[in-house]
Amino acid sequence: MTAGPDLLSLDYALPYPSRRPPAMGRAAIATSHHLASIAGMDMLAMGGNAADASIAAAMVLTVVEPTGCGIGGDGFAILWDGKELHGLNGSGRSAAGWTPEYFQGLTAIPERGWNSVTVPGVVSCWIALWERFGSLPLETIAAPAIRHARSGFLVTPTIARLWALGGQMLREQPGFAACFLPGGRAPRAGELFRSAAHAATLETIAATRGEAFYRGALADRIVADAEAHGAALSLADLGEHRAEWVGTISQRFANGIVHELPPANQGLATLIGLGILEAAGWEPSSPDDPHQLHLAIEATKLALADVYRHLTDVDAMRLAPEAFLDPAYLRERAKLIDPDRASDPGHGEPRPGGTVCLAAADDSGMMVSFIQSNYKGFGSGIVVPGTGIALQNRGVGFTLEPGHVNQVAPCKRPFHTIIPGFATDLEGDPLMAFGLMGGPIQAQGHLQLALRILGYGQNPQAAADAPRWRIDAGRRVGIEPGTDPALIEYLRARGHDIVSEELDATFSFGGAQIVLKTGDGYVAGSDPRKDGQALAR
Repeated sequence: MTAGPDLLSLDYALPYPSRRPPAMGRAAIATSHHLASIAGMDMLAMGGNAADASIAAAMVLTVVEPTGCGIGGDGFAILWDGKELHGLNGSGRSAAGWTPEYFQGLTAIPERGWNSVTVPGVVSCWIALWERFGSLPLETIAAPAIRHARSGFLVTPTIARLWALGGQMLREQPGFAACFLPGGRAPRAGELFRSAAHAATLETIAATRGEAFYRGALADRIVADAEAHGAALSLADLGEHRAEWVGTISQRFANGIVHELPPANQGLATLIGLGILEAAGWEPSSPDDPHQLHLAIEATKLALADVYRHLTDVDAMRLAPEAFLDPAYLRERAKLIDPDRASDPGHGEPRPGGTVCLAAADDSGMMVSFIQSNYKGFGSGIVVPGTGIALQNRGVGFTLEPGHVNQVAPCKRPFHTIIPGFATDLEGDPLMAFGLMGGPIQAQGHLQLALRILGYGQNPQAAADAPRWRIDAGRRVGIEPGTDPALIEYLRARGHDIVSEELDATFSFGGAQIVLKTGDGYVAGSDPRKDGQALAR
């Protein structure tokens, strides 16, 4: 018998355009990795609900997609329980020692290392979601992630590319190489990767309902490593952390209402942009109508200008989030849009990021939008020895500018890029759980998904597949491959600085996961840019 090709010698390029249909069923899940989607679907098959499925998938993603999330990341969720919406803020605060003077002599928070790490909140997010809405034992929910960590999983081509990039940048960070560079290099596509330490940590988290992470043995190990490297994070900082149940903020658009979480995450930008867009005269047409696209870009610029100047931890904001959604304010902002020319409202420079998001729904009507992240790829690059806990670098979300509303301060949440999204109809009934990973494009991507699905009636898979645009600075607009050349020329003729970008391993146009409610069930779409997989049953 002739032997098959060596797995590692296969060419993993995808040179031909492909189409995937949306997944349809009475229960559904969409994630950025097939193993996470399978884990979530397994929970549903066992009689679990959408909360169980979301937590199982999220735990698996920390194993199979460490390039975007980890046990030491942050998380957020929006959940429809069958009667009402609930928002969950699982982001952490800065250390009590993080005064402006602590960073004296620097112009910005470091992007890597211990002085970029805020209290990691995603474990508290899993536990809070499970305690309030979970139906299966936590050990059952954690089992798929533990199995993949201990027995190993085959690294996908997409994750292999990101892993190699991260390895080049972070190999000198404490604990990184020992955890993520076996044999001195990143695993290649098709190679098996195991992490017994990651498995053991997940087992401890499940057995102690997260207590060990914040007030027990794992907390001791995290803080011991912080102290060994002169960092400010303390046992008190970890012990005082709790995930918080919050309401949502919302904005009507087309025939639906889009919901986001309150600051410090950037979901407010989506709502401001949608409100300005309608006030500027948006009207239903075709999904790629060039004039409507011009209006959407200009509305988004104004929204970003607002959030980059005013958004921070909600407890520290000088203006309430609702002030930015006042109809009179939105109309005044809309007047700044020239229907025929690009403008430059002078918003800040976005930053790249690394994130995973998922959406799940069950046959009882529960729907969940969940997102978690380590921020810049692997985050800080710090991995607590012997635990598999890769820590985020969310401290980068602060500014050191004196007097800025988002200036670093003790026990404060930084500006957060990751946002779960949800939409209801005008009567308040659920329509869609959705998200779009990818740092600063997330608020812009939420707006584009709302336009395509709520405004133009596209199905979730088409909306996930469609070429996207991204505002970078001033008139500069990044355009994804596949965009109609005539549309690009229309925008250039109106003064937009259009930059056509090739797809690469940084995923600068994000990756969407969507579950949309229909009359008899759900239809789900998942983004092919990041190995997305939607399943339904």
